Amino acid sequence: MQTDEKHLQEMITQLDQLHHDALELEKKFASAIKSVHPSFRKSARNLLHYLSLRQHDIRHLQESLSRMGLSSLGRAEGHVLASLQAVRDMLCQLQSCEVIKKPVPVSFDESSELLEKHTNDLLGPSPKKHGTRIMVTFSTDLAHDHELLKRMLLAGMDCARINCAHDNEQVWEAMVQSVRKAEKETGRNCKILMDLMGPKLRTGPLKPGPALLPIRPIQNELGQLVSPAKVWLAPPGEESEVPVDASLPLDEAWVAQLQQGDKLRFRDTRGRKRTLTVMQRKEKGVIAHLFKTSYIGTGTELTIKKESALERSAKVGQLPASVVPIYLRKDDLLVLTKEQTPGEPALYDAEGHVVKPAHIACTLPEVFSRVKAGHPILFDDGKIAGTIMEVNEDNLLVKITEAKESGSRLLYDKGINLPETKLNLEGLTQQDRKNLAFVAKHADAVSLSFVNQPEMIEALHRELKELQAPQLGIMLKIETKEGFRNLPRLLLTVMKNHPAGVMIARGDLAVECGWERLAEVQEEILWLSEAAHIPVVWATQVLESLSKKGRPSRAEITDAAMSQRADCVMLNKGPYVLRAIELLDDILKRMQEHQHKKTSMLRLLHVSELEMPSNDATK
Repeated sequence: MQTDEKHLQEMITQLDQLHHDALELEKKFASAIKSVHPSFRKSARNLLHYLSLRQHDIRHLQESLSRMGLSSLGRAEGHVLASLQAVRDMLCQLQSCEVIKKPVPVSFDESSELLEKHTNDLLGPSPKKHGTRIMVTFSTDLAHDHELLKRMLLAGMDCARINCAHDNEQVWEAMVQSVRKAEKETGRNCKILMDLMGPKLRTGPLKPGPALLPIRPIQNELGQLVSPAKVWLAPPGEESEVPVDASLPLDEAWVAQLQQGDKLRFRDTRGRKRTLTVMQRKEKGVIAHLFKTSYIGTGTELTIKKESALERSAKVGQLPASVVPIYLRKDDLLVLTKEQTPGEPALYDAEGHVVKPAHIACTLPEVFSRVKAGHPILFDDGKIAGTIMEVNEDNLLVKITEAKESGSRLLYDKGINLPETKLNLEGLTQQDRKNLAFVAKHADAVSLSFVNQPEMIEALHRELKELQAPQLGIMLKIETKEGFRNLPRLLLTVMKNHPAGVMIARGDLAVECGWERLAEVQEEILWLSEAAHIPVVWATQVLESLSKKGRPSRAEITDAAMSQRADCVMLNKGPYVLRAIELLDDILKRMQEHQHKKTSMLRLLHVSELEMPSNDATK
């Protein structure tokens, strides 16, 4: 009994020390707490308490509490001191010692209320079916397809995301107006979040190639046809209303004569005989099926064998210039240049030796003064990896360490990641400032991409103040290793304005931190954000196969179910995005009955009843 009492006292002493250390860290950052927005004042204190708690390894204490049937502090993020106080009170009851009541900044109930309020202010009211919002990234066609947008809202979309890295102000304004109109027509609210492009490192332009359009039907692993390519034939400028694999501009009068079943024969740029079969007549053009891979260029002649045809043949109109990709294999060399000259593949002599290595530009000149030899570098979401061998004022020499055996393609505008390089990018880019003026007028929140340092948030605060839009919500996109390491400082900085949130950009984050660490990293972001009572958006590749191809993978279903622990889930654009919204809405509704954040909800299990053995059987 004495040993038990001694153990109880040791646990009480440890809890008191945790409480003391939490208050000490709060005192240390008193000025930071004072500078945050009044709505975040209690949350900032709780965040510091949680950071203090996580500076200790309390696993042994947790095991002891769990064996006694008490809270193991595993859900203490949102109310740290209240949790410590509650557990201490129970231990004192068991030991018959004095219960010392200490003031707590955030109670259990207040923690939930604060998170709910902050989430509502940033992302809009909670959906009726479930507590997790659905955000959808807009594609260009949604600027004009109002009926689809209405259906998306009715299916469960709560937030619209417009990426400033694509399209222009005219398209963005059409999207915004369409959303506001759809809100009135459906009676549903939809917040608009606009992404600033941020200082992302990307590959520069490539040398243009011929005006050539390769069209490939879908084949299986054996090279057998699975589905023909769908080709839109229409006058120049007329877009298809349904998803297609390619579009060919043709003379308006010639297209007008085409009917279902017509065979259009041609020779592709390689001289191969091919046929397009007209399958469906539309108002502005036709959809044809192509059953064999073809390379079509500007001027390719299509011929129809039809007696009533006005013209037997027509030539394909002007196609956009193709690009010449750079193919990279392991041990190849690549030169990354500061000058924005079009990139080119490597040059070889007659014997196959490299005369000149491949080169491509980098969009951020700051890289060349920050990076060091030996640092890793990754391209296109980690599909290609390399090591920096030499650093010069105007270029970097990279040796490729990971790529496909057959060669990985590197194209224009692909991301570049330098996970071990501190770029110290503190301000907004010139393009960001230009876009922000539009965002401040039309959006409910702005997303700050590639935020690494508090100075970037401070710069955004200043810009919003000058634009007289300090009330605009701010979403921090955590997508770099440096941003993840600095997350506590970033949170305390963004909390100077209200409302605010965090987006876990899992694509770039996985490349930066390593795929094997992604699950661990996103858990820590969820913990810290909940401690700050700040809503979290679970982003990147949620139901990606469904949205883009019409069918989800099994792993994506599990991922979508796990996303319920966040306050909002983001879907990317795709031709089947409406199906993705409907499925995600259903998954979130079902998961709400089983899980709230990290807490399992033990509702009645819907399993068949066990047959209890009869008395005769037990004799």
